[in-house]
Amino acid sequence: MGCGAAGHGAVRGPPSPGGRASSASQRARIQREVPSNCIKTSKYNIVTFLPVNLFEQFQEVANTYFLFLLILQLIPQISSLSWFTTIVPLVLVLTITAVKDATDDYFRHKSDNQVNNRQSQVLISGVLRQEQWMNVRVGDIIKLENNQFVAQADLLLLSSSEPHGLCYIETAELDGETNMKTRTSHVALSFCGSKRISGEPGVVLGALGWSWPCGEGKSQLSHTVHPGPDTKLMQNSGRTKFKRTSIDRLMNTLVLWIFGFLVCMGVILAIGNAIWEHEVGVCFQIYLPWDEGVHSAFFSGFLSFWSYIIILNTVVPISLYVSVEVIRLGHSYFINWDKKMYCAKRQTPAEARTTTLNEELGQVEYIFSDKTGTLTQNIMVFSKCSVNGHSYGDVQDMLGHKAELGERPEPVDFSFNPLADPRFQFWDPSLMEAVRLGDLHVHEFFRLLSLCHTVMSEEKSEGELFYKAQSPDEGALVTAARNFGFVFRSRTPKTITVQELGQAITYQLLAILDFNNIRKRMSVIVRSPEGKIRLYCKGADTILLERLHPLNQDLTSITTDHLNEYASEGLRTLVLAYRDLEESYYKDWSERLHRAGSAPEAREDHLAWLYDEVEHDMMLLGATAIEDKLQQGVPETIAILTLANIKIWVLTGDKQETAVNIGYSCKMLTDDMTEVFVVTGHTVLEVREELRKAREKMMDASRSVCNGFSYQEKLSSKLTSVLEAIAGEYALVINGHSLAHALEADMEVEFLETACACKAVICCRVTPLQKAQVVELVKKYKKAVTLAIGDGANDVSMIKTAHIGVGISGQEGIQAVLASDYSFSQFKFLQRLLLVHGRWSYLRMCKFLCYFFYKNFAFTMVHFWFGFFCGFSAQTVYDQYFITLYNIVYTSLPVLAMGVFDQDVPEQRSMEYPKLYEPGQLNLLFNKREFFICIAQGIYTSILMFFIPYGVFADATRDDGAQLADYQSFAVTVATSLVIVVSVQIGLDTGFWTAINHFFIWGSLAAYFAILFTMHSDGLFRMFPNQFRFVGNAQNTLAQPTVWLTIALTAVVCIVPVVAFRFLKLDLKPELSDTVRYTQLVRKKQKTQHRCMRHAGRAGSRRSGYAFSHQEGFGELIMSGKNMRLSSLALSSFAPRPSASWIDTLRKKKGCEGSSASSPGGTADKTPRV
Repeated sequence: MGCGAAGHGAVRGPPSPGGRASSASQRARIQREVPSNCIKTSKYNIVTFLPVNLFEQFQEVANTYFLFLLILQLIPQISSLSWFTTIVPLVLVLTITAVKDATDDYFRHKSDNQVNNRQSQVLISGVLRQEQWMNVRVGDIIKLENNQFVAQADLLLLSSSEPHGLCYIETAELDGETNMKTRTSHVALSFCGSKRISGEPGVVLGALGWSWPCGEGKSQLSHTVHPGPDTKLMQNSGRTKFKRTSIDRLMNTLVLWIFGFLVCMGVILAIGNAIWEHEVGVCFQIYLPWDEGVHSAFFSGFLSFWSYIIILNTVVPISLYVSVEVIRLGHSYFINWDKKMYCAKRQTPAEARTTTLNEELGQVEYIFSDKTGTLTQNIMVFSKCSVNGHSYGDVQDMLGHKAELGERPEPVDFSFNPLADPRFQFWDPSLMEAVRLGDLHVHEFFRLLSLCHTVMSEEKSEGELFYKAQSPDEGALVTAARNFGFVFRSRTPKTITVQELGQAITYQLLAILDFNNIRKRMSVIVRSPEGKIRLYCKGADTILLERLHPLNQDLTSITTDHLNEYASEGLRTLVLAYRDLEESYYKDWSERLHRAGSAPEAREDHLAWLYDEVEHDMMLLGATAIEDKLQQGVPETIAILTLANIKIWVLTGDKQETAVNIGYSCKMLTDDMTEVFVVTGHTVLEVREELRKAREKMMDASRSVCNGFSYQEKLSSKLTSVLEAIAGEYALVINGHSLAHALEADMEVEFLETACACKAVICCRVTPLQKAQVVELVKKYKKAVTLAIGDGANDVSMIKTAHIGVGISGQEGIQAVLASDYSFSQFKFLQRLLLVHGRWSYLRMCKFLCYFFYKNFAFTMVHFWFGFFCGFSAQTVYDQYFITLYNIVYTSLPVLAMGVFDQDVPEQRSMEYPKLYEPGQLNLLFNKREFFICIAQGIYTSILMFFIPYGVFADATRDDGAQLADYQSFAVTVATSLVIVVSVQIGLDTGFWTAINHFFIWGSLAAYFAILFTMHSDGLFRMFPNQFRFVGNAQNTLAQPTVWLTIALTAVVCIVPVVAFRFLKLDLKPELSDTVRYTQLVRKKQKTQHRCMRHAGRAGSRRSGYAFSHQEGFGELIMSGKNMRLSSLALSSFAPRPSASWIDTLRKKKGCEGSSASSPGGTADKTPRV
């Protein structure tokens, strides 16, 4: 296979025609034997959609159950209902689900086609041809140009138009990093000409993201190693875990219980049928003979069992699952359409990438967050520096004092420098003055910054420089040197060119001692034009300060004070130093370095030893302080989420000092905390001992606060863990090497108990795997809903492990977003996602499920009571059309409207009162207890629904004196009562009325009467005489005053107890949402009165207008605390309310708070909570 080198894309030396034919045949053979480069993420095609989708849908137990019922209804001996009563709802459910699946798969096909049809230039038979990426094969030689995207292939770099075979790539699609990386082709391939390549490549260099050679018109040649599905990206993407909510799991359990209840009812009625047939039915064999094939009462009871299973099957509602999916879809669209979660700067809306987890957003207890790019902007800014003991960067006023915020003067003017970056700003002019005055230390400081780095420079036009840095920190430091007159212009493998105060100087690059996580420093050795050899080094203060020459002691002390000051402000610090090298020493050291580099064994150890040798006895230059700015609103968001009883853990790969500083900046850590525990042990014993001491300190403090109650006494009061006895506010900081020991099986529980007792937890220097392990640990032992949020590919494992994954679409590519369940562009939107959308979704889903089970039990249980009065003959109360349409038409839309649009308090109140979030965490609104309450209410309604009309009809007569009681009249009366009662009930359950709610509720009632009169009309009877036999029955029945009085009595008796109970509960034991609504109503009333008083006042008098504008009663309102809103402080005014203590009592039972939190005035709770 031929490979042409690229000189501006030209391919030389085309092969002969015979060689072309051989190449083409070889490519065809590879095309047959090797997987194609086509990416496929879709599940169906036109042929397989119907069978595969139906197979998947019938994996659902509910769908299989109703298919089984449909088969039973086709057996005449046991079916008392027509087959369409089951097949119509089943087909409707299957169709809606299929349409949803087809729509999702259509977008997957669309995305696949977009990627697969991207164009590439492939060398085929010696000629460059345009080819779709899906048609690229292993062994193909591809020409890539500047800014060209590599769709889906692992490539081996053969040649580049850049000198020395260099190529610069961005791997955002692979590892989430947007900074440039360099790749170099093999020396044997970096030439112009052609070369035969044989054998299978044995290594994968990685999937290239964006190829970015320096300069326009530049290009490279690459050799395809692994295609589409075999690439590293696709192989490492892993399987996405199927996530289910706690409500889903509870619903499956409840459906099994309902099915068991259905079987029990069937057995009871079957036994009743057998007894009735044996004792009574045998006497009526002459005119009520058994069906053909039935020869005994026992067999009649057996058939009756299956008949009642069919009749009573609506207690397991087939429309439940599809209704849940429709509601979730609506909630997802609300998130997508939320303009308050839209980032105008990046033009990025919030996106719900899944529709199955919305209600779980209202139950989150633990948030695991990345730091860089998630809490911070990942945009580094050169903020301050220390040079030769002098600190620069503090803004000073005219008197020389530190200026306050908002008093900043104009930034430093860099107009003298034509190469300055216009986006760079610095506020201390004294540093610029030191440069102009020729301060040698300052000059050497910036000379180090312009030389000691691995940044690549691209100059598209004269004076227009673009830096490509491997880290944002390096880019910030080189940009700072550039603006202060030390401009890095270009580099080759052996030289670095810097323009120092307008004069171009080229340094010979002798060696680069690269950075790694162990060394925590980087050095370069350069030779100046004067022949002087100097080592420049920058690195972490903990590493570099111990490698300084003893003469630096005084300067080190001053610089250390500056470093501590910078660190306290949350800045990222580096120390700068240099060392002059003798020519003879360098030659000897260089020879030893060369031998170590070619050593067959322990090469890395030899190199590390030599690096360590030369990086000693250095002279201190100073230190830099870089600000990784927090995203807007991060401290406020963390404060509000903490008030909502959500614990936030930060898992970051940054060093401890940086992570702790950011913790203080975003108010996770405060000076008011009792203690911040730092775990840094390197062995298992050290880590266990540090964790033990931390727990002992917390328990000792708890004993001293608890007024005589010992720790053991607290444990005896049903506290399940050490955590509940802890008083005070603590934080835990743990390093990655310590965390590795803490996550071991015999210590993970100790670590979890210690961490959960702390208000804040920060894990530093953690790997992506450790992030996932920490999340899994909390899921395993705490049984709490977890949420992970991050912005880079190193957060993907954590995002996939948590119950809910949130991706930040920031500076580090889209890998985190692609793996997430929800995505947006700023951390502050998490507050709205949880406290508004999450809480509403949970509330709506719970109210929907409670009402759904209630209305179906009220509907179905009437058949059960009727069985005792019809000889257990499996006769239905309602006609079959009402049974078919009840869940599809009469009651489906009102409950969907409530499930999609309902809200207890407006969104502003949800944000102001974070404690409203707690019922979701405690799972209060829908659980097994609430389920049984709904079932009991449904059974109560069914009893009244049956026995009141039955009792009235026993002796009632029509207006003409004829007997009122007949089967069809009774059926119409019960059905009408049922529809009215459940409609009034959903009106009581609806907390937020919209036009849609009104239309659906009253429209459903109108639709019921319209369909009822239509089915009993003459027209339908003439068209279908065998189906609609009871002509005029509805009109005649509903024309009787007795029937309407019966319906009214039934509705009142069913609804009044519910209204009375809710009134008493609201008055005696209100929930926090009730209190908030009351506060809102009072506030509106006060505003109205205030407006009236203002208009009624005299227009001529302006004196004391403000002081006397308050009306009577406002002082009492303030004293009562009912008008107090949540500020950044708290809502302590709600502490005496019954609702607060009620929630605290439940939380104590669950074991989610300390014992001190249960008392509103506890001294241990330093942060007031709502």
